[in-house]
Amino acid sequence: MKKISLCIPAIVLCTTLTLVSCNSTKNLDTNLPIDIANRPADEDSQKYEQAQLDRLKASIESQAKGEECTNGSDWTFAPMGIKSCGGPQQYIAYPKKIETSILPRINEYTDKVRVFNEKYNIMSDCVMLTPPSYVKCIKGEARLITPDSK
Repeated sequence: MKKISLCIPAIVLCTTLTLVSCNSTKNLDTNLPIDIANRPADEDSQKYEQAQLDRLKASIESQAKGEECTNGSDWTFAPMGIKSCGGPQQYIAYPKKIETSILPRINEYTDKVRVFNEKYNIMSDCVMLTPPSYVKCIKGEARLITPDSK
């Protein structure tokens, strides 16, 4: 009878240890996202930086188009962005009355594109854009007129 009484505590102890050790494997890192789409953005990635540039560009373009164009002489333009081999990526028209708020943002965007191009060795076409001659209002929208587009 003594042998059976010693075996029961040993069996209980082994069963408890087995259950505890099995339970610890269920304790996975709860900080990991369930879906890969929910993973945090990698702020050092090219894709992330491109998205930041795209947002800044869209915001600048939205600010520039925020007013109806009724008189082309009330509008002006500036180069925006920079190609890896030099020259602007585009020209943007904007109302002269917002020049003090929009020009620093255009320059910020251009500087960030320059850094991005150098950091990731971005290649681009080396076609030089013809600077516009003036801004013309067509159906409420500002249009850049180049010497060859008259």
